[in-house]
Amino acid sequence: MPAVEPRSFLTALFQAAVTAADPLEGIRKYLPQKPVGRTVVVGAGKGAAQMAQALESLWDGPLEGVVVTRYGYGCTLQHIELLEASHPVPDAAGLEAGRRLMTAVRDLTADDLVIALICGGGSALLPAPPAGLTLDDEIALNEMLLASGAPISAMNVVRKHLSTIKGGRLAAATRAQVVSLIVSDIPGDNPAHVASGPTVADGSTRHDALEIVRQYGLALPQAAIDHLNSPAADAPDPADPVFARHEHHIIASAGVSLEAAAALAQTHGIPAVILSDSIEGEARDVALVHAAIAREVRVQNRPFKKPVVVLSGGETTVTLCSKGGRGGRNGEFTLAMALAIDGHDIHVLAADTDGIDGSENNAGAFSDGGSIKRLRALGLDPRRLLDGNDSYSGFLAIGDLFETGPTGTNVNDFRAILIL
Repeated sequence: MPAVEPRSFLTALFQAAVTAADPLEGIRKYLPQKPVGRTVVVGAGKGAAQMAQALESLWDGPLEGVVVTRYGYGCTLQHIELLEASHPVPDAAGLEAGRRLMTAVRDLTADDLVIALICGGGSALLPAPPAGLTLDDEIALNEMLLASGAPISAMNVVRKHLSTIKGGRLAAATRAQVVSLIVSDIPGDNPAHVASGPTVADGSTRHDALEIVRQYGLALPQAAIDHLNSPAADAPDPADPVFARHEHHIIASAGVSLEAAAALAQTHGIPAVILSDSIEGEARDVALVHAAIAREVRVQNRPFKKPVVVLSGGETTVTLCSKGGRGGRNGEFTLAMALAIDGHDIHVLAADTDGIDGSENNAGAFSDGGSIKRLRALGLDPRRLLDGNDSYSGFLAIGDLFETGPTGTNVNDFRAILIL
């Protein structure tokens, strides 16, 4: 059996996945031609600053514009203005950022070019409530969506029909050509769903949004319901001629990152299996399926022979059962895995590739067959922690949080399960 230290090995796989999602090479591949007129950059997301920095290093000519990222996720830019705002819950700084992006593109001509740098997190960073709604309404909407357990695609259908910038509206506000360079954190890589598609329209309707509100029991303010019931909520049609000259390109995705991690595992003599790059569902339920596969491999040596590392990506969700818990979907996945693999020689890392799992300062967490014993030795009840959505407190206590800081990209969840 190859000699690997499990946590160092899993960490190396995560780093390989993040490196494969570096925006520099993707932007280089899809760099647009210089226009006759001005080149204006707009962008939003947790990796928007690093995307802007990469573009500045590649662009040979005048460049201007403005991008917004999460507080603490900035970097040095020479020509593009950097704004910071709150994520995952919007704030007034995000409201102003949305206004600034709209202003940056509104008066351009057909001779100008807009380069839109879009990645995960842009929805919260660009609050732009329609007439009759307030920033507080949009904050309440985001909090409800985050607690609902709805998949990200459904969340973004609601968001883009309660916005004046999402759902292609930013691109529709300009006469310039728009080239969108997108780092996808969405299962399936639909570009219109990343950051709720400020520059990419899709075919979803306000009626779809109302159905999602009904399905997940979202107690939206009456003004929001009234808006969704009115034609004012209709998003731009993808077939509208305003989008005829526009382009969009996925420059990084979970699939590419998982392939990079699998290739690195092979160099260590550990075979790798990729289950899927687009897994959705309740985090603890997804964990039970992963754990069942891992136990089957460990005990029965099927459907894969051990040693093996099982990889997956996508975006799970958490339906909040408690308001007092701390932790994100990857922590919840890892704690549920710990309960299900107790006593087995199985090692787990689940983390968000942007470096933040939920609203805490960790990317995710480690667990293994001894995690539950370590929690109980400290007097902690792992089942109670899981039921209270409090994975962060448990992993903090036993020193198993996985902290990376901002990574500068975002292709969503990364899960690696090493079975020895």
